[in-house]
Amino acid sequence: MLPLPRFQWIEKLIRRLQVSAVVLLLLGLLLGGGAAILDRLFPPDLARYQDLARVVVDRQGMPLRYYLSKDESFRLPVLSSNVDSGYLAMLVAYEDKRFYEHPGVDLLALLRASGQMLGSGRVVSGASTLTMQAARLLEPRPRTLANKLIEMARALQLERHYNKEEILSIYLTLAPFGGNVEGVEAGAQVLLGRPPRNLTPTEAALLVALPQSPTRLRPDRHPLAARAARDKVLTRVAESLTLEAGHLTRLLAEGLPRGRSDQPFIAPLLAERMQRSQPDKNRIETTLDGALQQGLEQLVRRGASDLGPAVSISVLVVENATREVRAYIGSADFRSEENQGQVDMISAVRSPGSTLKPLIYGLAFERGLAHPASRVNDAPRPFGAYVPKNFQDRYYGEVDLTDALRKSLNVPAVLLLERLGPVNFVERLRRDKIGMHFPDDSQPALPVALGGVGMQLEDLVRLYAAMADDGMVRPLVYGPEDLQNFMEQQPDGPLLKSEARAQIHQILLGVDRPVFAASGKAKSVAYKTGTSYGFRDAWALGFNETFTVGVWIGRPDGTPNPDHYGYKTAAPLMFEVFDALPENREGRTKTKLVTVSLENPNLPPGLQYIDRPLADRGERSRPGPRILFPLPGAEIPLDMVELAGRGIPLEAEGGSRPYRWIINGRPFQTEAVQGFSTTPRLIPDGPGFTEITLVDASGRKNTTYVRFVREAASVLRRSAPAL
Repeated sequence: MLPLPRFQWIEKLIRRLQVSAVVLLLLGLLLGGGAAILDRLFPPDLARYQDLARVVVDRQGMPLRYYLSKDESFRLPVLSSNVDSGYLAMLVAYEDKRFYEHPGVDLLALLRASGQMLGSGRVVSGASTLTMQAARLLEPRPRTLANKLIEMARALQLERHYNKEEILSIYLTLAPFGGNVEGVEAGAQVLLGRPPRNLTPTEAALLVALPQSPTRLRPDRHPLAARAARDKVLTRVAESLTLEAGHLTRLLAEGLPRGRSDQPFIAPLLAERMQRSQPDKNRIETTLDGALQQGLEQLVRRGASDLGPAVSISVLVVENATREVRAYIGSADFRSEENQGQVDMISAVRSPGSTLKPLIYGLAFERGLAHPASRVNDAPRPFGAYVPKNFQDRYYGEVDLTDALRKSLNVPAVLLLERLGPVNFVERLRRDKIGMHFPDDSQPALPVALGGVGMQLEDLVRLYAAMADDGMVRPLVYGPEDLQNFMEQQPDGPLLKSEARAQIHQILLGVDRPVFAASGKAKSVAYKTGTSYGFRDAWALGFNETFTVGVWIGRPDGTPNPDHYGYKTAAPLMFEVFDALPENREGRTKTKLVTVSLENPNLPPGLQYIDRPLADRGERSRPGPRILFPLPGAEIPLDMVELAGRGIPLEAEGGSRPYRWIINGRPFQTEAVQGFSTTPRLIPDGPGFTEITLVDASGRKNTTYVRFVREAASVLRRSAPAL
């Protein structure tokens, strides 16, 4: 005998010691001596059982998209109570008849198998129980005698820790079904296209047979071998399951399932977003309507195919009353490289075009700066260095604000934003956590009215859903966690009060339906379109009493898409989406959309005309209004204001009375106080800068800024009337 190579004898000794240790462990567990110590030293390793694939589901539990486990397996959790009872009976009858009687190792089966092997010189039948198979699946090892002993020890150990149903669930979750598919839930999904809840006998037999040799028995690759294995299971369990001969013959004549079923791939961008935000969950619930989502995805793919190369589409559908998202289409085709389908345009920052105009008008109405019946001169005019132009350079002359918003005229919108103050407008939206993005931290300016700001479709839909519902700008609800936040977080107050919302609703309800839109069932849709500079973004946002819909169309890389604009391209698709939405058959809460009259013949003089040319009113020679006190740049100590107890007077001259005062963008009440002069007096909220604007009856205005300070030593920089 040749001497052992250097160190080989040590390796052989270690292997023998390992086998001896396993035997001792097995004996200890069998006899009970030291079982607790061994159990504590070598606890069951459930890592593979707990490493599961993740699934994102819709509001009814329908799978939208699966994500593989950490070890790249398609392994889904399975409880024995959720599996067809006929399959379980067949599995136990075929694999382990005494499963519910033995302690993990079936000594009778072990003795029978050993005797058969000694008598024939080969393996005739196995003695592996379902518990032993579960142990092997938890810790896969090569088939050796030592590893067989480990399986027995682990099987006994599993029986000490878990009941039979729990052990069965381990097997059902880890049983191999070919490739990276593991577990009967995943196996049934792939092979049969549905969960293993209600199986035919032939389907159950196929699922019982496949784990014996999943690669060799794959029905799509080796149908004859798979059928033979299935028939073997049916024949062997026929007696124990009391299958009559005629019934068995009919079962054996049935064919196999054809190929493998594709796994669902619905709302892939939302699924990606949800699984990133909930990394510790295996089942991620959403508020989506899966059937609606699938239908709209097909609609969007068809629409994108007609819009030229590299054009994508995003659509967001929200239920008004709950803010729950019912459909989320972030791109036209997730798998399209040309369309950059993996870029989620719902959360992308783009120019919103004219879609902010309803908010500008609504805030102007609410703050008493304008009325839907106010008239304005739509003509080219400069705002300092900024000269806005209408679409296609078309102007309409004198129009009322209702018509101006319906026609999406630019000059009136910029004029109203000038009165609101672009900084005040943007900060009002930011207060409701609406993202407003400006390049290089630049300050908001008048171009905001026409899209000079970066925004997300998601935030625009939040704004329109607020206009459709109660005026509150709330976060959108994508899943149960968001719903909890929705219930707990209450906004400070409505973005628009009910009357202003009603006015905007009535105006937008009167916007003509695009001639490009097919005549469908969608009625009573209030909507606004928008187009960004250079035809880069086409928008349509609309709402009815149940839903709000937002549509964006463009190229994700920001290149122009000529001749495609909101009214022509996005609005027709938006109406198709409304046509596809379900009617209110589920008892959804409808928004109570208040209607108001847009006409008001008794407007105060200051609201009859908004910046109408003075020559038309014979007022060119009359000087405009001027604020006498406080003077521009004044620093006013608060202790003087508090000492007087009545605030500081607001004094003005010139222009046409009556005057209106606006403090920090909000109308200031000027009622007379009994016993004092009717001169309006301002009591500041606290230290800091205050914007004071005077508007006369002709709509002309004068603005000044003052600063209130706490320091007692501060004095007025200029002379002022006595407080």
